[in-house]
Amino acid sequence: MTTDGVAEFLDVRPQLFGIAYRMLGSVAEAEDIVQDAWIRWQRTNRDEVQNPAAFLTTTATRLALTAATSARARRETYPGEWLPEPVDTSDDPALGAERAEALDLAVLLLLERLSPAERAVYVLHEAFDYPYRRIGEILEVSEPHARQLARRARLALESGRAEPAPPDMRRRLVETFVAAARDGDLEGLERLFTEDVTARSDGGGKVRASRVDLEGVERVLLFIDNILRKYWSEATFTVVDANGGSALLVTNPAGAAQAVLALDVTTRGVERVLFVVNPDKLRGFGRQ
Repeated sequence: MTTDGVAEFLDVRPQLFGIAYRMLGSVAEAEDIVQDAWIRWQRTNRDEVQNPAAFLTTTATRLALTAATSARARRETYPGEWLPEPVDTSDDPALGAERAEALDLAVLLLLERLSPAERAVYVLHEAFDYPYRRIGEILEVSEPHARQLARRARLALESGRAEPAPPDMRRRLVETFVAAARDGDLEGLERLFTEDVTARSDGGGKVRASRVDLEGVERVLLFIDNILRKYWSEATFTVVDANGGSALLVTNPAGAAQAVLALDVTTRGVERVLFVVNPDKLRGFGRQ
């Protein structure tokens, strides 16, 4: 081990961020977790640590568990609907993970339904392939209990959406959505949507956005039509790599990001359109 522990920390830092981000859906909050883990690592007698990666992962996960509990309370007073913060994964497709599960915005949103412990088990097992025995050690529960938490998490997520579409189908639908949005082709958009399609907007109280979920093709199309005509008439639409998949980036003529749209695409079609327009959540995309 290096004297100051920097090398060991940097080796595992991407994974620490990946766990915290999936747990919290916020880049800033995940960075805070990583920073707190670093401080605790520096205050630890590292000569007594046999496995630095295991120590740091345990520390970050437990910090994220505590933060997830307080974040849930804060979101009860969030202005309007809340959405996870999208991240540009063009340079780091897996955010330090071995597998890409639990990174999609729609899945991160569903994770909010779970308890912090259920969320931690799902993230560690599905995204980072941790065995249940090790997850139990991190959460200080038995291995059977960790498995039970995982079952509850999977059932909750599976009941919240149909089977996700494969990546190539999702990209085709996103590209078709972009083309239709550019042309104002509402009929083209309608063909992509399921009958029970919903739309959620997150303006964070900073910009105009619907404060309730919109349900049904007619309401969603009317909402998109209004946005295209009133706010995005001169915007540029680009397909970008966000959260490990294709998303739509909307920028104004000056190149500043106005929105990131994520489509929840299943084998049925586009079930949800997620509009992230809170400027605090767009700092990773375009010029601000």
